[in-house]
Amino acid sequence: MVQEENNGINRDMIIPPIQDNRPTLSWQFTIKDKMTLVPPCLGKFRPAVGQCCHQCTPDSLRKKLGQNSSLGFRNLLSVNETQTRFRGWLVRRVCCMLFVSGCKVYASPVVNRLENVCQSNRVKEVLAADQKTPAGQDSQGQINRLTPFLPLIKTCISPGLLRFMGWVMLKMLSSVFGNIQVNLNHLSALHSVSQEGSLLVYVHVRQSIMDCALIPLVLLCHNLRVPYTVCPHQVYSSPLRSILQRVGVVLLPLSALTEQEAEMDSLYSPIMASLVRELLHEGQAISVGVSAESGQGGQWLAHIRQLIKERSVPDVSLVPVGISYDCVPETNIQVSLSTVFQWLWSVLWKRPEGSVRIHFAQPFSLKEMCESGRCRVDEWLPLQDLLLPVILDNGTVRAFGRRQMSWLLPSHCASELKEPTPPDRDTLSIAIILHLVFSATSCMAVMSTSLVSSLLLYKHCKGVRLSVLCRDVAWLTEELLFRNKDVGFGGNLTEVLHYSLSLLAPHLIIAALPSREDPFIVPRPSLTAALHLSLQAQIVIHTFISEAVGACAVSAMLCEVAVSVVSSSVNSDSVDGVKVRGDMDFDVVLCQSELTERALQLCHLLPPGFMPPCQSSQSFSLDAIDSLVRCGILIMEEIPRDVPICDFWKKEGALAWTSSDDPYQSDSDCEEQDLHSYKISQPIQCPEMLFFLCSLLAGHLRALCWTTTALDFIDTPLPESKFVAQIHSCLCDTANKKKQHYESCSEEAAYTAVRTLIDLGVITEERQEGGVFLRVCPLFQSPENRQKLQHFIKQYLYN
Repeated sequence: MVQEENNGINRDMIIPPIQDNRPTLSWQFTIKDKMTLVPPCLGKFRPAVGQCCHQCTPDSLRKKLGQNSSLGFRNLLSVNETQTRFRGWLVRRVCCMLFVSGCKVYASPVVNRLENVCQSNRVKEVLAADQKTPAGQDSQGQINRLTPFLPLIKTCISPGLLRFMGWVMLKMLSSVFGNIQVNLNHLSALHSVSQEGSLLVYVHVRQSIMDCALIPLVLLCHNLRVPYTVCPHQVYSSPLRSILQRVGVVLLPLSALTEQEAEMDSLYSPIMASLVRELLHEGQAISVGVSAESGQGGQWLAHIRQLIKERSVPDVSLVPVGISYDCVPETNIQVSLSTVFQWLWSVLWKRPEGSVRIHFAQPFSLKEMCESGRCRVDEWLPLQDLLLPVILDNGTVRAFGRRQMSWLLPSHCASELKEPTPPDRDTLSIAIILHLVFSATSCMAVMSTSLVSSLLLYKHCKGVRLSVLCRDVAWLTEELLFRNKDVGFGGNLTEVLHYSLSLLAPHLIIAALPSREDPFIVPRPSLTAALHLSLQAQIVIHTFISEAVGACAVSAMLCEVAVSVVSSSVNSDSVDGVKVRGDMDFDVVLCQSELTERALQLCHLLPPGFMPPCQSSQSFSLDAIDSLVRCGILIMEEIPRDVPICDFWKKEGALAWTSSDDPYQSDSDCEEQDLHSYKISQPIQCPEMLFFLCSLLAGHLRALCWTTTALDFIDTPLPESKFVAQIHSCLCDTANKKKQHYESCSEEAAYTAVRTLIDLGVITEERQEGGVFLRVCPLFQSPENRQKLQHFIKQYLYN
């Protein structure tokens, strides 16, 4: 039970408990401490998630403050007769059908949409430039050229079919998930914004094909306008395509397997941009998924931003949506009628397992973000300008800036953004994409399986006893809540742990001796198990990213100190030159400026979506070091100075005055900047916490190291897809040889590592007729330079 105070009134709000229909394990355990995971640090409040960015959209934040104070959850699958207008024995058996039939549905008739799309300037320009459509050809010839895209343009929402599909989805999902908890915090804001006539665009991070079904279903059940949903998966079955297109699902053309293939057609992007414009003119809502690794899906946001810039659309309210799964459903499937029936048949013979938590964030104005100028950070620079001088020891001046990620936006979309300054034409669109990826990920609740997976993968990879795991689960839950991160579980510790281990059991080895009640748990040393645990633990890494960057910076400096101590002891003739006083029992002073510089260099290597997009890299690195002080890992000490801090006079004996109207100056500008140093604190938990934080980034950094090594065994140039496939194969081979670190060899890790090396200038891109080809840069064909690169990355890698 958690009490929330609202205008002086205390309301008791129930944390959704762990579902009862959980699978059983083959072993039983008892825990004497029946600790309840209602966090003591919360007091009378739960973490408030999903608020607008106070820096980029302060007006949207102030507008809705005070309307989101009531907290509650609703299980979407729990439909009973109280949610209908009728009562009785028969109603209780058909209450789901009655509930869906009573939901409000907004019809969307297709009126002149095809004609408007054909008459748009974007489509006309492409048709005129296309060799297949000679200039002056009649409209019938243009329609023939548009034939593959006609079903996409005619996508609509049929009220009757939508209600039927809503009922079918509720029945299907009740056989898959134990519950689907919807956070009601910001739904009232969505209702008010919708009533004001604002256009809503829902943005989520792609995890599963289920994402495309859950968001429309939740909105339907809460009487909100069902959005047109962009589906990135190919559907080949004609009947299934027809049904989906009549419930507002925008599918890929039949000629393309993926979005990348669809974008190869010169007409696809202009038609989709024109379709978005027509949908917004009709007052429709849109649901878009964005990939955190490749940025796929961001082109839709770029189209919307361009429409606002052209004043074709007055404004759009963006709504980040966080979806958390206990077990992420499989995504690498081909959607067809046969696979759907096979899936339905398999669902009938298994218990529902796992739960889903859905958070709708506070809507904010895209126009405010674009035109106010607040959504900006320091200068965006190529990664090779930021890190290459440091790696090759050729640069003496540190370059402060933000890593440029132009690949998040397809080249054809960037060419449509006709900005006055070509170098910065797509900077704002990329900043918006990064902002929404970060916001949607921040809305996601940490599920119990995510928490246990992170502990088993990054703290107890060699195994742990159940009693120790229980202690760590309670500790990590408190740490998450102290960081204002919501959790998607409740109940006592025994139930939470039993539930999580039940779902993760196929990926664990649980050894329980009859003579002992404390089982020993080890992650399975296999690729499938490691990738599953790593996928579940991503949200925990996102929560602790600031502390993880700071911990890796500290680890890099400690390794440098250790190497210098060992080398000095080897060169010393005295036997008593080095005294070992035990693990972590030494006095090492770490300079603030050097620590911050190490953290700054590391944050440039992070994948997209981890850093707050509206914060400069330098500010983030400073926060990373400060977070370790708050954790108790570091103790800040002041370096003695010649002049006392309380003495405001300079050595010359005069004050340095500044202009009073300069907003960036303060009364203390006449002082020299305070110098600080840090020491490692000595509590018993400190080393354990430091190593856990370092391990969170080890998978990404290890994939970078292995990819650099794999460049020796790849003959270039190669097409980009084949190059990434060979890197992925090399990563898997390396993990198999070492029999560990399988979390570093996923397809996403290979793609992210290759993209980082391209930005770093280690791999160059060559655009040819057959596509994009990759080859190793001549500068890094030298073994010496590759060794320098590996040394730079390995300094942050905790082994």
